[in-house]
Amino acid sequence: MQRLGKNIGKYGGEVIDIQTVLTQVKAAADRHGWTREDFLDAPKMFALRRKANTATSTHFRLYISTGIHGDEPAGPLAVLQLLQEHRWPAHVSLWLCPCLNPTGFPRNTRENAKGLDLNRDYRHLQSEEVQAHIRWLGQQPAFDLALCLHEDWEANGFYLYEVNPSGLKSFASKMIARAAEVCPVDLSSEIEGWPAEKGVIRPAIKPEDRPQWPEALYLIKHKSKLGYTLEAPSDFPLATRVAALKAGVQAVLEAI
Repeated sequence: MQRLGKNIGKYGGEVIDIQTVLTQVKAAADRHGWTREDFLDAPKMFALRRKANTATSTHFRLYISTGIHGDEPAGPLAVLQLLQEHRWPAHVSLWLCPCLNPTGFPRNTRENAKGLDLNRDYRHLQSEEVQAHIRWLGQQPAFDLALCLHEDWEANGFYLYEVNPSGLKSFASKMIARAAEVCPVDLSSEIEGWPAEKGVIRPAIKPEDRPQWPEALYLIKHKSKLGYTLEAPSDFPLATRVAALKAGVQAVLEAI
């Protein structure tokens, strides 16, 4: 599979009507009994919740988010398909944010309508979107695992970041293996300036040392001891990128 060659200096691939996608997300969630929670009125933002369907008190808490960059359409579409297929393990409680940057998608920009990169705002909280998201997160319990679904317009293949300061069981190799079934994997020894091994970056970072925080660092600092950022290569067909992100999530669902 070859790159399309459409991303020249920025993302140049397919775009989506985010409001249509979110309407479909809500319909699928309603059909399968999810709870919807609005946490910002303008722009309209919401989260979805699903309780574990088990008689025991033992359940796994999984958080999934996407759509924080308006030039990364594969994430919201992957979440939509996962909701429509409804193959969630009974013992898993889920929290899902299907679009964290609704004003970026109509402009096909990484930033929101005010020119802010929301995925660099989780330390200084300049945007209404991130402020509202953090207020909502503060009302939720700790998660066992957090997944952030992204795309990289410069990438040669699928890759992921693992932030695992407590040395917990890793899901990285399983996600890479599943994604490799549908999408090329970036096997470079260095990706985005970080050492990488077989498509996995394990950055040696301390949140306190970073002047700007992406969502993933906020989650590790405040909500979860294990987190992954999945990066689909956005110079490949949209269907391929959607399939890769879905495959990564499905690998986790099978492993837990």
